[in-house]
Amino acid sequence: MAMSALVLLLVLCLGVFGLDLVWARDGSELSADKTLVWGPGLETNIVLPARFFYIQAADSLGKNFTTSPGDKVFQVKIVSPTEHFTRIWIQVLDRRDGSFLVRYRMYATYADLHIHVLLKDRHVAKSPYILKGHVYHEGCNCPQLSGSDWEADMHCPQSFTQVNRDLSLYPSVDPYLNAQEIPKRFGERQSLCHYTIKNNKVYVKTYGEHVGFRIFMDAILLSITRKVWLPDLEFFVNLGDWPLEKRKPTEKLHPIFSWCGSNNTRDIVMPTYDLTESVLETMGRVSLDMMSVQANTGPPWSEKNATAFWRGRDSRQERLELVKLSRAHPDTIDAAFTNFFFFKHDESLYGPMVKHVSFFDFFKYKYQINIDGTVAAYRLPYLLAGDSVVLKQDSGYYEHFYHQLRPWEHYIPVKADLGDLLEKIRWAQDHDEEAKKIALAGQRFARSHLMGDGVFCYYYKLFKEYAKLQITEPNVRKDMVLVEQPTDDLFPCSCHRTPAGHWDVVLQQHWPGS
Repeated sequence: MAMSALVLLLVLCLGVFGLDLVWARDGSELSADKTLVWGPGLETNIVLPARFFYIQAADSLGKNFTTSPGDKVFQVKIVSPTEHFTRIWIQVLDRRDGSFLVRYRMYATYADLHIHVLLKDRHVAKSPYILKGHVYHEGCNCPQLSGSDWEADMHCPQSFTQVNRDLSLYPSVDPYLNAQEIPKRFGERQSLCHYTIKNNKVYVKTYGEHVGFRIFMDAILLSITRKVWLPDLEFFVNLGDWPLEKRKPTEKLHPIFSWCGSNNTRDIVMPTYDLTESVLETMGRVSLDMMSVQANTGPPWSEKNATAFWRGRDSRQERLELVKLSRAHPDTIDAAFTNFFFFKHDESLYGPMVKHVSFFDFFKYKYQINIDGTVAAYRLPYLLAGDSVVLKQDSGYYEHFYHQLRPWEHYIPVKADLGDLLEKIRWAQDHDEEAKKIALAGQRFARSHLMGDGVFCYYYKLFKEYAKLQITEPNVRKDMVLVEQPTDDLFPCSCHRTPAGHWDVVLQQHWPGS
């Protein structure tokens, strides 16, 4: 009888004090009330190809989990009270560190979305989260008319160091002269796109034979102009790997936008086409993006293979040296080519080729080697987002974020000729906790700076600041063609932003005295 009373009392206590508790996979308690939910995907006006937010699991005392409580403990439902069925694809990605990344891609626009975050059947934190008003999807052409309002909604930083650095070389820009001079100087030997943004429409003319990569630039320009009204501007984009403007700052410079910069050139750097496409096509046709990496970081640090890992193609001499080092020190480095192209005549020396390895399987290893290809290795954002430590080769090439990275804080530096690579790997092996700390700092940097919202902010800030430098009017030049916005006949989008005062807003942005 006494035992039955004790059981009854325990049940009653759980009913009163443990309503929001669920037991995690390891037996620890998980609290719906203390768990945290935050992120841009909970805000109406942050329009991204794939919106996202975060869940941080916590116990009843508010202490954060640092390991996974189970990959299916949280459920997310997104509904609209005005629609019986919503075309929204949702994924809850377990980051294995006690937090989850929830991403969702909308295929139509809805009003007053309700986001339910559930632990079993209990609402988590302040769920349901209500996105009031019209929540526009990626394909909806409905730009915010005020750029400053858009920046505020997106929580864009005040400035980007690389943008300021690049544009500091150009006190002014003359679109008329550039339209005459740049094609003559570069157009015959290089592949270029000449773009004009006029009244928020995109126009282009191409130069050169190999202009297939234009699709990446077209895509980001169309995406941005669907979200925010861009100032009128005219500029040239380099579609090749290597940056072009090699003149000294004391000479007449031509502003060329490129996906990669170098210490010996003066190009204006944008996020790479690879990172840009991964943002635009997240939950679409790409499988490697900054969100999917976070759910595929391999085993815990203590269970990773304590070997330095690299796979890739033969696009630089130092990569050949790396494979040679691997053969001499197979217990320290696992490096091999998956493709031969540039040094095909040396395949017998540095082959045989090995099978392709899933990028996510890289993170079975503690140490990731980042070494230049034809230019900067565009894999670095994804390597940083994992939880392995990056050994980064010193390089004259850089992406838009490199100058924000600090050696020994976000990565372990390695000499350009790889002369100290073995030494740095052995340092990491002998200083395991310090190496792990660097890995986590690199991961935090990638999560904070290289997600989709940051990429859109970077492009907008770059275009806005560049437009301010123009001293003649941007124009749609001869033989330029309109880059059409895609259409969706099945789910057409109606834009409900008020046009009232629209031209006043535009005039104030471009001509403050008007």
